[in-house]
Amino acid sequence: MKILVCISKTPDTTAKIAFTDGAKKFDEAGVQWIINPYDEWYALVRAIELKEKDPSVIIHLLTVGLADAEPIIRKALALGGDEAIRVNADSSDSYYVAAQIAAVANTEKYDLIFTGKETIDYNGASVGGMLAAILDTPYLSLVTSYSIEGNTSTITREIEGGEEVLTVNSTVVVSCQKGVAEQRIPNMRGIMAARTKPLKVLEPSTADTLTSIESFELPAPKAGVKLVSADNVEELVKLLHEEAKAI
Repeated sequence: MKILVCISKTPDTTAKIAFTDGAKKFDEAGVQWIINPYDEWYALVRAIELKEKDPSVIIHLLTVGLADAEPIIRKALALGGDEAIRVNADSSDSYYVAAQIAAVANTEKYDLIFTGKETIDYNGASVGGMLAAILDTPYLSLVTSYSIEGNTSTITREIEGGEEVLTVNSTVVVSCQKGVAEQRIPNMRGIMAARTKPLKVLEPSTADTLTSIESFELPAPKAGVKLVSADNVEELVKLLHEEAKAI
């Protein structure tokens, strides 16, 4: 079985968020970059678990990004990917990214494609669905459990008010979230091996860009916390009516 795991580069969750160029561009100065946690902790680790169960499984990693994304893809290789592909393009447009991934997938002919449910920067959760549509394959989102026996994949996913269990007998795009796997960290052997694993750079295919960024805006600062003593019920009621109601 040949698995593709889609990898995104995102700012560390502790990064200070600021914008430049009239609030049209994210300020990358001093930002620490990481693998998108949904891609790393769930999509990639579940693929690794499948390889541990069946050593014939091949895991390809793919990212759409410039050269500064290579440390991120190398870390993913250290965790357990077999080889990596970087499409040499930089875009925040979900369709463009999905089209680049699809172009590679059409050439490589994967049996299974894993993505994280979303990235932690834009939170669009749209690349997986667009990718499946371009490839004309089933798409299963918000997956919390994935297993495969023979050619049959069994998937548990969240739905409104509960869960559903599905089976599918074809190539499928799966967006993974908490529950699919448990977070791992690369060991020294994996880090050393990652240095020599193949990392192929491809020029982007022709694809449309359907969205553009007009501007970013930071959320309004949070109001200060007001402490009310336990015996001052009147003040608490007054604040709940006059201030908490307006939030």
